[in-house]
Amino acid sequence: MLKLTYTETGFNLERLAQSPEQLVALRVVLAMRVGQSICVEPSTAAFLLPANLPALSLLKSEARRDECEAIDLCVADADFVEVTLRGTWISDASEGAQGVFVTVLGDRAERLLLGLWLETQAAAEVVGEVGD
Repeated sequence: MLKLTYTETGFNLERLAQSPEQLVALRVVLAMRVGQSICVEPSTAAFLLPANLPALSLLKSEARRDECEAIDLCVADADFVEVTLRGTWISDASEGAQGVFVTVLGDRAERLLLGLWLETQAAAEVVGEVGD
């Protein structure tokens, strides 16, 4: 399972062994115990990856093989590819921009997507350090 955590400043992507159902159940129990409202609904999440990443062609192949159609890639412009995922949105308010998005892809697709995203983050950190 892939988990995208959205905050005010961006998002974090991680791969977890638990199922979305387990994560949702734990979040619902936590919300009940602390008296917080919770919203769980089917949704999509999208983000950009640089179009020049070497392994992006492998991810495109995996997306074509995805029978559940949980991942879609399309050209955003000359420099970026938009990755759209279908899954479940979990937040404390249905209109909030902060929350957690979870989805299940094939193992290879999940590993590729995480690797590409981590590569992008590492490159962004180097650019940030050079600019400081």
